[in-house]
Amino acid sequence: MKKTITLGGGCFWCTEAVYDMIEGIHSVTPGYMDGHVENPTYRDVCSGTSGHNEVIQIIYDNEVISLSEILEIFWTAHDPTTLNRQGADKGTQYRSGIYYKEEQELPIIEQSIKEVGQALWEDPIVTEAKPATSFYEAEVYHQDYYKRNSYVGYCQVVINPKLNKVRQKFSNRIKTSV
Repeated sequence: MKKTITLGGGCFWCTEAVYDMIEGIHSVTPGYMDGHVENPTYRDVCSGTSGHNEVIQIIYDNEVISLSEILEIFWTAHDPTTLNRQGADKGTQYRSGIYYKEEQELPIIEQSIKEVGQALWEDPIVTEAKPATSFYEAEVYHQDYYKRNSYVGYCQVVINPKLNKVRQKFSNRIKTSV
């Protein structure tokens, strides 16, 4: 059965690249969520005035991969202890967030924060867990960014180490076609 979860783990180029290689993930779409402006642009989001978070909306097959497993990858692929920041990317648009569609997902998220996130990180987890609001798909040039630009410096220095970390820890979850 297909389900949807939306995650904010810093730059959406990074998180999209991570989940694109995971078995059971049908689609990963970069976009914006949790703001107060309709149809925001990248410029609006980066200005910090729209309130949106850079997120990825994941459609997954919960008979192949569970929400708990998706969240374990999430905790591994980004730093959930830094408020409004991932590495050199700073601003509220880079906050760590989990946005769920079904209320029964909240206990799974809370348990994952407590048991997995806090086991992996010494500092307190600052990830927000909230009901999903309107999702706005990012501009076309953000879609499949890593696939199209893996040679760019940002991809080499920031995204590749995240991908290698996930490949190593979750080798049994990597798609064979990646």
